Amino acid sequence: MKQKFGSSWEKFLQRRYAVRLGRRYALAAASVVLMGVIGCTQVEGNTKVYAQSGVPRSESPVAQKSVLPDTKLILANTKFGFKLFEEVLKQEDNKNVFISPASVAIALDMTYNGASGSTQQAMAKALELQGLSLQEINSSNAALKQLLANPDPQIQLSIANSLWANQEVKFNPDFIKKNQDFYQAKLTNLNFQDPNSVSTINNWVSESTRGRIDKIIERIEPDQVLFLLNAIYFKGRWTNEFDKQQTVQQPFYLISGSQKQHPMMSQKGKYKYYENEQFQAVNLPYGKDGKLSFYVFLPKQNSNLKSFYQNLNADNWEKWMSQFSQQEGLIRLPRFKMDYDVTLNTALEALGMGEAFTNQADFSQMGPNLAISEVKHKTFVEVNEEGTEAAATTSVGVTKVSLPVNQPFQMIVDRPFFCAIRDNQTGSILFMGSILDP
Repeated sequence: MKQKFGSSWEKFLQRRYAVRLGRRYALAAASVVLMGVIGCTQVEGNTKVYAQSGVPRSESPVAQKSVLPDTKLILANTKFGFKLFEEVLKQEDNKNVFISPASVAIALDMTYNGASGSTQQAMAKALELQGLSLQEINSSNAALKQLLANPDPQIQLSIANSLWANQEVKFNPDFIKKNQDFYQAKLTNLNFQDPNSVSTINNWVSESTRGRIDKIIERIEPDQVLFLLNAIYFKGRWTNEFDKQQTVQQPFYLISGSQKQHPMMSQKGKYKYYENEQFQAVNLPYGKDGKLSFYVFLPKQNSNLKSFYQNLNADNWEKWMSQFSQQEGLIRLPRFKMDYDVTLNTALEALGMGEAFTNQADFSQMGPNLAISEVKHKTFVEVNEEGTEAAATTSVGVTKVSLPVNQPFQMIVDRPFFCAIRDNQTGSILFMGSILDP
């Protein structure tokens, strides 16, 4: 694959998608990933210690301002994100889907620090991390987190990580230390027998997603010993807001062939736009500098989302991103708001890391006799006239047929569509969704 972003940007994006810790994602306003770990309570020798908030930290890459994310990680994350999205679509047939591949990748990258042997190899393959050392993955994630943290005054974007450990269980201190140093993961030791531990963890989730996701854990099972969580919160105002007075009830055509009346926002102007024989696509920027954007891909009347998804992969995505050009046009977009949650075990097993969920799992760099119990993802998204709030996702030979710049386009998003929130500076895809019924 060609590297569209600087060589150091692409490496970093790759690893981001690889992280799969989550028990849940929250998009649009918050994205949360939680990974539960199960295992035995007996620990051997002095190679394991109790997780402690005061574990000394090594030199933190975050302090090294010159460190830039590796573009190989960004590309890995992009590949993983589209593969994960494809598997989730199989689970959620004919339903709205909205995930944060970035959140899942970060959570799983944190977990990856504890994997060894064939489990590590399986995770690396699923997360597209082959060829990247653990040091490269960790340092690139740290650098990427810094770059994403400060967009502009009209954009809020925060990424938080945490570890919640059973105070009766010992973990490898190096595993704890790496997650603290590279991911700024907050470590808390809890009495997992105490019913209040569930609310303690969920309170962190709610705070990290500005209340958009109020909980990720329903209960703590007796064999669970550790939870690794990631939360992403995003709120951005459009560079050019939609006029509320232009929003009117108009038909939206559902996949069943029926239609419903729905509030449709409307706007004219200059947009970065791309069109080929299969779809129309538009880039709607946030904030003053357009560092982050909302991308909408609308299959043409003679096509559909199913055909579009056959072509949706990292290679084509990279090509499409390079084809957008400034054009005059009209965009009509449905207002929508949704909550979404999904358990990702089946999707991750389909991607090749099933061993991590079995008693054959090797997480010896984390502690003895451990396996992943569940990976959950939960998201929230709202798109309206002011902007977007989200909390924390192949046919060859399509001919490119871009319209002439001087010919205004019309893009009426009145049928199922694909959307994504992307950081244009690094190429990181923070959220992606399949909207069948707004």
